[in-house]
Amino acid sequence: MTSDSVPDDFLPLPAATLHILLALAESERHGYAIIQDVEARTDGELRLSAGTLYRSIARMVEQGLIVEVEKRRSRSDDERRRYYRLTPLGERVARAEVRRLSQLVRHARARGLAPHSA
Repeated sequence: MTSDSVPDDFLPLPAATLHILLALAESERHGYAIIQDVEARTDGELRLSAGTLYRSIARMVEQGLIVEVEKRRSRSDDERRRYYRLTPLGERVARAEVRRLSQLVRHARARGLAPHSA
């Protein structure tokens, strides 16, 4: 897909994809840092395996949601580490998925299937 792709064409996102996009929303990260971010943000409820992470990353790069950052962050950084960052399309897709999920929760609350905010 291209940068003029419609974000809704990607929805719904697999959970791993959304979590990777969220991890990259703050800053570029390498794979292990993404795994750590997801685990910390979900209080350990979601632990991405290396296989899941790198399959997802390969697909997301191909779709144009993220890109590999060419240069390393510092000289002391392991040269094998690959850093990734969100593309403008990736940000639009993440925002569209969050909107979709928010709307779904609103509908569930309206039908008594989800708790109301405190």
